[in-house]
Formats: sequence, C-alpha cells, structure tokens
Amino acid sequence: MRHGHGEALLPMIDTVVRQAGLSPAALGVVAVSTGPGGFTGIRVGLAAARGIATAIGAPLIGVSSFAAVAGKIATCPVHRRILVALDSRRAELYVQPLSGAGTPLAPPAAVLPGDLAQFVAATIGAEPLLLAGNAVDIAASALAAHTDVEVASGSEPDALGVLATAHRVSHEGAELEPARPLYIRAPDVTLSKTGALAATAKKSARR
Repeated sequence: MRHGHGEALLPMIDTVVRQAGLSPAALGVVAVSTGPGGFTGIRVGLAAARGIATAIGAPLIGVSSFAAVAGKIATCPVHRRILVALDSRRAELYVQPLSGAGTPLAPPAAVLPGDLAQFVAATIGAEPLLLAGNAVDIAASALAAHTDVEVASGSEPDALGVLATAHRVSHEGAELEPARPLYIRAPDVTLSKTGALAATAKKSARR
C-alpha cells in the first residue's frame, strides 16, 4: 500500500486470525518485516508487531526484506550464491549477496545498475549466481556479462517469505534479529527554513 497503513493493518490481522480459527493468545511468535521499504509502512508494521507481541507475551522476530526473499527460495545449491535485488523506487537497486543457505556475505547496499557488476565482483566474484527479488530483470540486464546466472521468478519479498524465515529461525534456535527498521538510504525529509531556525534556537536554549 502507498497510504492508509495504520487504518488497514490491524483489521487485516484480526480478519486473518479469525478466519484461521485462532485466538491471539495461540500465536507463538510474531514476525515483522524490517525493510528496506516505504518509511511509513515499515514504521507502522513495526509498531503494530511490537504491540501485539507485548500484549500476548510472544517473542518478536525481525526479518529483513532480503531474508524474506531468501526464505521463499525452496532450494539453492550450496555452491551458488544468491543476490537479492530490490526495487528502491529510485535510480538505485537495494542489493545484498547471500550464500546458498541464506547467510549474508556483505551488508545491504544501494547500488546503481551500472555499478552492479563491480559490486558483485567485489562481494561474490565469478561464483554461479541466483538472482532473486522484485528487481531481477534490471539486475539480470546489468549482469549480462556474468558467466553463470539464474533467475528465481516469483521471489518478491512478502509475508510468506517473512513467515518462512521466522519459522526456520524459531525452530533452529538461531539468534533473533532486532526488530528495528532497516534503512539503506536516509529518509528524504528536510526541515523548512523556519523549522531549521527553530531547531537551532532550541539547541542554543538548552546550552
């Protein structure tokens, strides 16, 4: 959704729980996407998840969009690396290289398509590659010179990927990721001239 997350999310969750014939107390784990994604949507989702987890006394698991994509891939040969490429709604792609088992090989980054081949060479090398995410077409075009590339269709980040990752993490007893927003770029928010002057005045007053 572009707008209306706060109004829509909790009724949606309530509907799903009721249709599943569950009570909120029956939930053993609460999992939430930490992004990257839309600023408002991620914050609303995290706030709702924290509230639900606190209310029912369940552990809260944060799952990045990159991990959610990896969670949707049923099988990947150990020798093949995964490059998750996400649409940033800007010129860059949000990317992260992972092992075939889904272990991060480097931190997430914002990379222009023209620089993607250099990024892959530095983080993955010439290893066989599986492209996944909702920007695989752009990534595949940028990596046309890579010798061994496969594309995982239908691997966009979604709730099923978050669920699959959270299920694996909770059953393996792995360390839980913190449920805090993952921002690769700074928010495109600036203070107006009046707001900047007011902020400066407040700082001066505190001194």
